[in-house]
Amino acid sequence: MAKTILITGAGSGLGEGAAIGLAKSGHTVIATAESWPQVTALRDKAASMGLKKLTVTKLNMLDPYDIAHAVKLDFDVLVNNAGIAEGGPIAEIPIPLVKQNFEVNVFALLDLTQRVVHRWVKSKTKGKVVFISSIVGLVSPGMIGTYSATKHAVQAIAEAMQVELNDFGIQVQTINPGPFFTGFNERAVEAALRWLDDDVNFTKRASYKATTDAFLDKPEMRLDPNDMIAKMVELIPENTGPFRNIFPKDTAAWAASAGQEMWERTI
Repeated sequence: MAKTILITGAGSGLGEGAAIGLAKSGHTVIATAESWPQVTALRDKAASMGLKKLTVTKLNMLDPYDIAHAVKLDFDVLVNNAGIAEGGPIAEIPIPLVKQNFEVNVFALLDLTQRVVHRWVKSKTKGKVVFISSIVGLVSPGMIGTYSATKHAVQAIAEAMQVELNDFGIQVQTINPGPFFTGFNERAVEAALRWLDDDVNFTKRASYKATTDAFLDKPEMRLDPNDMIAKMVELIPENTGPFRNIFPKDTAAWAASAGQEMWERTI
């Protein structure tokens, strides 16, 4: 059955790909993007592809007017995909950057979701909320602890919300992508270089760059985003399926191994 799907953060990367893929599959898609240039670019792309079921609107998660407008739109699936990432050592990252990461990835996301769910309950809509979490919502590697913390929070919100909304017929699901090569991860780790200062921080810039380069410069950290997009297009409209969806399988195995290592880790 065709759905009407609102997806946040569709101005680039996995969000854009999923929005296009879902529209191609026959669903009505409201793709939202953070800025007007992103909106224009995606509108032009949709028009060039003849995707009449894909409309694009602006949704900056920190803009109260954008949020108010989005809540009034008619849809039965909400895909919480928008997010930002601040890299850097959690022991030194400036607290304002931590707060900003949580404002976008957690507080604004929860605000939008609460408003949508409240409307659905009132109208007896059997909707679905999909949280695009991350594999680092389940593990927390060094140097991306801030972003990982936000995704751990998203995971906790989703797990509690699924229990709370079950009686209202509203479904909740998480999708936990592995390290797909969209440029998002690379931008996240590079962001720390704007504040790391060898005269101030005990984490030196060269050491940080060497650590993050070694982490990212591996084939398993540069997976083809088209595979993840196809999985999102498959999962998002479904009425049944697993609550937690880690993709690909190799990433799920790594997360399970990392979780076991945490049980065994000593200080």
